[in-house]
Amino acid sequence: MSQRYEKVCDLAHLNAFAKEIHHQLGNVGVLLLRGNLASGKTAFVKAFAKALGIEEAVSSPTFSILHEYEGKLFHYDIYQCGSTGFLQSGLIEKLDTQGYHLIEWGDAEFEKLLHHFGVEYSTIDIETMDLKRNYKVNINAYA
Repeated sequence: MSQRYEKVCDLAHLNAFAKEIHHQLGNVGVLLLRGNLASGKTAFVKAFAKALGIEEAVSSPTFSILHEYEGKLFHYDIYQCGSTGFLQSGLIEKLDTQGYHLIEWGDAEFEKLLHHFGVEYSTIDIETMDLKRNYKVNINAYA
């Protein structure tokens, strides 16, 4: 059963919000992060990594597409390659790996790809509001 809600949060409360999302996802999950440039997608991934106890520095994988942290957090940025590039690179198979897969720029076309392969996922749409962000959360968007 999917759970939908919105939450307005500033940077000071982002870590607590990321812990909340971690708890809702459970032990594994695919999470699509959507929003404009500089909306805070990577900032959310950093906070999520902290919630997992990862101390390694987290950065955006804009050109490498994927950064992996401690074998439990997989951070993708598909802005450059899109759904087609993601599929052609074989990364769709990586989603079978146990852990959390946070994917920046997962648009409607990417959702169709996940549906095609039967991959369950959740979404967070991020809207900027001055120094705060409005997070539109859909846990288990496709199950």
